[in-house]
Amino acid sequence: MAELVTGRIQPRVDLTPMVDLAFLLITFFMLTTQLNKSNAMDVAMPDISVPTEVTDFSDQRTVTILLGADHKMVWYWGLLNNPIEGPTVTDFEKGGIRRTIMDKSKKIAMQDQQRKKGLMVIIKPSDQSSYGDLVNVLDEMKINAVKQYMMGNIDPQETNLLTAKGL
Repeated sequence: MAELVTGRIQPRVDLTPMVDLAFLLITFFMLTTQLNKSNAMDVAMPDISVPTEVTDFSDQRTVTILLGADHKMVWYWGLLNNPIEGPTVTDFEKGGIRRTIMDKSKKIAMQDQQRKKGLMVIIKPSDQSSYGDLVNVLDEMKINAVKQYMMGNIDPQETNLLTAKGL
């Protein structure tokens, strides 16, 4: 174990038990550590194998959000040809779309107290919008407890509206 070097004995350290200890610690931390769970949003998708009837939406309780470029969006309440309110450009800053959704939810709830139907939001992303903006709008639906919302394809008229608004 020890070697004789110029009249002195040199001590030698055996590191085999340290390797065993390292593996024990690694195993301990692997078994006791929790990994981050991914956050997922529940999305109800229709069954496309079963044909369904087209449902008409009440323009009195429908708000359409058109996602444009540069984290901006245009919303209008009602039909595009004859809107009740809008079209208005907004964004995510200072509660722009959140305030809009809250205001429209309150107005619609006051108007439609008999049937107890709330706000319906149609989200239409354009080719210039980002995926992050779509996720942010879906988060706003969850935050504001909007029970009825859907994603749809943007119409040529709505694309022209975005272009006219500079988005």
